[in-house]
Amino acid sequence: MKSLTNKRIILGVSGSIAAYKAPSIIRRLQDIGAQVKVILTQGGAKFITKLSLQITSKNKVYDNLWDEEKESIITHIELAKWADVILIAPASANTIYDLANAKANNLLTNVVLASDAKMIIAPAMNQQMYKNITVKENIQTLIKRKVALINPSFGNQACGDIGQGTLADPKLIAAFVADTFKNTLITLGATVEEIDPVRFISNKSSGKMGLGIANACIEAGAKVTVIYGNITTKLNDKCDNIKATTAEQMYKSVMENIKNQDIFIACAAVNDYKAKNITKHKIKKTAKPLILELIPTKDILKDVCKLNKKPISIGFAAETENFIQNAKAKLKNKNCDAIILNNVAKSNLGFENDENEIVFIDKKSVTKIKKNSKTKLGVEIVKIIKEKFL
Repeated sequence: MKSLTNKRIILGVSGSIAAYKAPSIIRRLQDIGAQVKVILTQGGAKFITKLSLQITSKNKVYDNLWDEEKESIITHIELAKWADVILIAPASANTIYDLANAKANNLLTNVVLASDAKMIIAPAMNQQMYKNITVKENIQTLIKRKVALINPSFGNQACGDIGQGTLADPKLIAAFVADTFKNTLITLGATVEEIDPVRFISNKSSGKMGLGIANACIEAGAKVTVIYGNITTKLNDKCDNIKATTAEQMYKSVMENIKNQDIFIACAAVNDYKAKNITKHKIKKTAKPLILELIPTKDILKDVCKLNKKPISIGFAAETENFIQNAKAKLKNKNCDAIILNNVAKSNLGFENDENEIVFIDKKSVTKIKKNSKTKLGVEIVKIIKEKFL
């Protein structure tokens, strides 16, 4: 099962007897790393207590649109901005109707209307109610609005009926939530290779371009892991951030985390060479020339692309001449899905700058993205990846 580390889930519990399963859903989400906050409707409170949900979630349970404890904050807006996913489980027929008709009659429906987070419903109701044409139409309306549906199970119901309408298993619900996120692994920054205790080989990469992409991936709903080298920018705490100073450390970290990734973006400026021998003491200056023997480092992108189940793999090419030609050669040599060409010959773009201009090259097309901030370029890159590969 995929991880939900650093993901924020709002669980809406509405009026169904299946509300008693809510603590189990919370625990299954927590088991795979999620933070969970609960919104309990009036109907839901008929079947389960706030206290049991609060103890399980380890967070305050919200049930009042007019929260007097937080007079300076509009609760539904705060929760709407906090959530990565809004999961309504169980979703009663009444709640599904309210959502389909854009009702804003309680805290849960207000949060839904105010949020751009992913939304998932897991219906639970009597089997005849679930077959009702109006309920079906309301569900279809929500699906057309990109709301994801976790189908109820077929089985024995509390009323004695047998049929489809039973809330899906909590483990299945947690797995469904996790699968809504694209797992994305991004490398960024510069690697550092020691020569002696005070000297090293590195480059001018700041990590800004990689961070722009990471932030855009998060905004697009991805679960992001960042493996970073030497950087001059602040990382996003919504990412799972892993430090890797040398090319060897970065290679090892990527290979340890590449399993179950949907997308791999190799944005880091990894040193192609390292010193064959690192001296234990500082090299003293003499009148004689110093010969430093360098050996190649491992090729991270190429080796990822050799995997039997490789993710969508995007590389970067920092070039100073023959730009398109060199980038296309790298695309072929690495056997990756796309290369993002970065012209580092211009002193006002690329390394150490807040702006850049790039060319997105895949096996079928060449797309130039005009000069812009690295933050906005990150958004454009993610849009292109979604259009071309997802």
